[in-house]
Amino acid sequence: MGSELGFGQVIADRLHLCIVLAHRVRGAEPKLTPAVEIILLVVGPTQVDYAKAGLADFAQRIGHYAKFRTESVRDRAAQHAFLKPGDLLVLLDERGEHLKSVELAQRLQKWMNSGPKRILFAVGDAYGFSAEFRAQAQYELALSKMTFPH
Repeated sequence: MGSELGFGQVIADRLHLCIVLAHRVRGAEPKLTPAVEIILLVVGPTQVDYAKAGLADFAQRIGHYAKFRTESVRDRAAQHAFLKPGDLLVLLDERGEHLKSVELAQRLQKWMNSGPKRILFAVGDAYGFSAEFRAQAQYELALSKMTFPH
């Protein structure tokens, strides 16, 4: 892997920190939030080994605090079809809002407290997201101004 930082490791580090902080912001130790499932929804398979390793590491670390899984779908239509009523959809997009870790932790806690069964963090294909899918999102978040392979 060298000094190359892939998408999997970026999301693993940022979301893990924010979920732990979300629990600590409210003054409690981090604990499992079984009512909410966090899903990373990706168009296409994760092809690079360091991204796979980062996501596997994240899944292991986050499992102490919330249910987590990665779902790969073949195309934009399948990504749109994956949505269920009541899902909270967050687009991971370089045009999204940049937040500090504590701000994202507070936002994540707010989302978890708002009652969705699933929080979906969606990664688009090479062309981003369709207008229809973007319209379904409650939030757009940027992890970086750069685009990473996955």
